[in-house]
Amino acid sequence: MERGQDRDGSAVAPERASAGGFDLCFGTPRKLPQPARLRGKVAVLDLAFAAEGGGSRGFEKTTARFIGALGERLVAWVDHHDSLHHARFAADPRFVLATKTEHGACPEMITPELVARFARPDTILCHGDLDGLASAAKWILGGMEPYPGCDRDARAVDTCTGECSPAARSIERALRARPRDARLQELVVRHLVSGLRDRELARELDAAAAELDPLEAEAHRLAEGYRVLGPELAIVDVTGQRGRYDKTTLLLLGQRLSRAAAVADGESVTFAAPFDSGIDFLARFGLSSGMPTVVSLPRSRLAEALHALGVAPELAGVLPAGRK
Repeated sequence: MERGQDRDGSAVAPERASAGGFDLCFGTPRKLPQPARLRGKVAVLDLAFAAEGGGSRGFEKTTARFIGALGERLVAWVDHHDSLHHARFAADPRFVLATKTEHGACPEMITPELVARFARPDTILCHGDLDGLASAAKWILGGMEPYPGCDRDARAVDTCTGECSPAARSIERALRARPRDARLQELVVRHLVSGLRDRELARELDAAAAELDPLEAEAHRLAEGYRVLGPELAIVDVTGQRGRYDKTTLLLLGQRLSRAAAVADGESVTFAAPFDSGIDFLARFGLSSGMPTVVSLPRSRLAEALHALGVAPELAGVLPAGRK
């Protein structure tokens, strides 16, 4: 599942740091940094193309504008999220683009051969979750895994399938506890580049990971409010809840009740299904880019989304449509 989202589903603000002689900048598909802020040549890792239909800042206004502004300074764009816009860049060797089915996580795409193909960037822009940060670390290390099994860990975390190592679990939990903490994201890259050998960094990450415990507890409490709308969907409305909670946990708890889960919070609704469920929210909701099994929509599209998922009309009115 996609990480790096605030409790209302909004993307975290991009920040910049440094590691291994590279500038690091963290962003999300809809929150990209100003190109003028990025030093020199730029490699973009694990950032999906923004999608139309999910809000006002779609591909043309966000991704395409960013690519155009970078111009020749863009060294490489490596990503594993689905997008109808991939075809536009098929002839551009700077773009190495796959689907989520082809590569469950982005680090497995970062190989020594791939890194060697491109000029050395001055700045690495990546997504601020384990998947993106591990991709950055691998690039810094010339395409080598920071530690044996790092690629496997990234896949397990990003697809929510299988078990990951204790070290990766601690990192993933720390990032979920502090999704806006650019210093923590920088620390993770540094820790990965060190091969996980820095005990002081490991202790700091473990402390941050422990902060997720109350957020998970709150998610379990909120999960009591799930309503099952048939075999396809269970949904919970947490609008107005004051305490922070872990959305990943809340969505996974909903998936125990039905084939997919949805969390409505304020003006956003996030849908999630298991990686191997066969559900493609992009196709069902008419979105051009993103993860097939995890998407966020404006609440104004809730009724439309429920219809697309086959929810019976008499059940589709269980949640208010949101403020007009």
